Amino acid sequence: MIRTTIVLALSWLTVPALAGAAPDAMLFRLYLTDGTAVVSYGEFSRVGDRVVFSMVLGGAAEPRIHAATLPASVIDWTRTDRDAASTRYQWYAHTRGEDDFGRVSDEVAAVLNAVVRGQNRAQALDAAQRARATLTEWAHDHFGYRQQDVREILAVLDEAISDLRAATGVAAFEVSLVARASDVALEPIAGMPSVLEQINQTFHVAALTDAPAERVALLQAALRLIAEERSVLPPVEAANLRRFAESRIREEQVIDRRYADLTRRLMTQAAQGASRALSGDVQRVLDRLPREDARLGRRRPDVVQALRVSVQAQLDAARRLRLLRDQWAIRRSLYSQYQRSVGVQLLQLVKSQPALEAIRRLDGPPPEMLRTLQARLRGGAERLERVQAPPDLRTMHELLLGAWRFAEQSVNGRYDAARTANVGAAWEASSSAAGALLLLSRAQQELRTLLEPPKLQ
Repeated sequence: MIRTTIVLALSWLTVPALAGAAPDAMLFRLYLTDGTAVVSYGEFSRVGDRVVFSMVLGGAAEPRIHAATLPASVIDWTRTDRDAASTRYQWYAHTRGEDDFGRVSDEVAAVLNAVVRGQNRAQALDAAQRARATLTEWAHDHFGYRQQDVREILAVLDEAISDLRAATGVAAFEVSLVARASDVALEPIAGMPSVLEQINQTFHVAALTDAPAERVALLQAALRLIAEERSVLPPVEAANLRRFAESRIREEQVIDRRYADLTRRLMTQAAQGASRALSGDVQRVLDRLPREDARLGRRRPDVVQALRVSVQAQLDAARRLRLLRDQWAIRRSLYSQYQRSVGVQLLQLVKSQPALEAIRRLDGPPPEMLRTLQARLRGGAERLERVQAPPDLRTMHELLLGAWRFAEQSVNGRYDAARTANVGAAWEASSSAAGALLLLSRAQQELRTLLEPPKLQ
């Protein structure tokens, strides 16, 4: 009984499947929800809410491929998936199916031959179970190819395994459930679209895609194909197709210009409002954006989204600047009080700048002016140290104090250098003068910045 069962299984393994001629290319149909279909050259891929595929756009001997995307919502996925399963099955059957089935058949046949020839029932049982495991998932993993044959062989193997278990004294029979592949409903294989079909499908995809740049690229590719295939297309039809593509491209360009103008106009208004800390003005620009988009037909959602983000950034900047100006208004009295406290010392340093420049250049000033400067600067650092600067002005105050000390050092050093005719001392005085001028310039800039209302950065 066992031998007869095994021989029957072997006979099934040797029956070849009918195979037709392999198609030139693996083509898929993408069925759309409007009832039409477009041809994908090779596999398509669904990525999130989009489907990515390749279209054929010209090239007789070597098809020219153009990548395209569509929203997944425009695809009739039930029909598309059914047709794709049929295409994969038939392509596999025409190309590798019988070879792959032959290899797995040889593996199973080798095991079954060992079962027939062997006398050890325990080893035969183990071999039969291995053969069953080999076939269990094969059809499922190979597009359902020859799955009916596989199921019939598995039924025979299960009977043989049952007999072998009984012969070896194993009473229990563990049934392994097979993940059965769905029967593939075969549909006609998609053929290479004609030139006119390629053009019309390109126009259709361009109308459905929501990416303006891709839409223009598709229309331009269609124009190139129309120009290349002038000898194939009737002249009148070619002219009509060309005018259609050109008009759509011009329309897209007009829309691009309108949205570019909208972007410039609204961003200018938003930037002006933000620079004056008028958040209400910027908010009105943001509120007007949906109405402006509707007026233009809502044709550039990506542009509008980017514009919305940019205007929102200006609104945030306006609110931040408003707070900074309010803070400045609160502290302005402290700044003014500080300016009055150090105004005399600051004025003295400013008046000393020409002399400090001369010391820096090792070009004077005369000794009598140096004595006047010594008297003017003496004790000024101590007076500045007694000034209580507000927290925001401490850095600036340290700059002013440092400038005063460098100025005093440079004047005293220059006088000593002149008295002793010491060039080295004159160079040291020059360095101190340069430091005084640098720190004074920075202190003046800091004070001007703090005394002026904050500006948009």
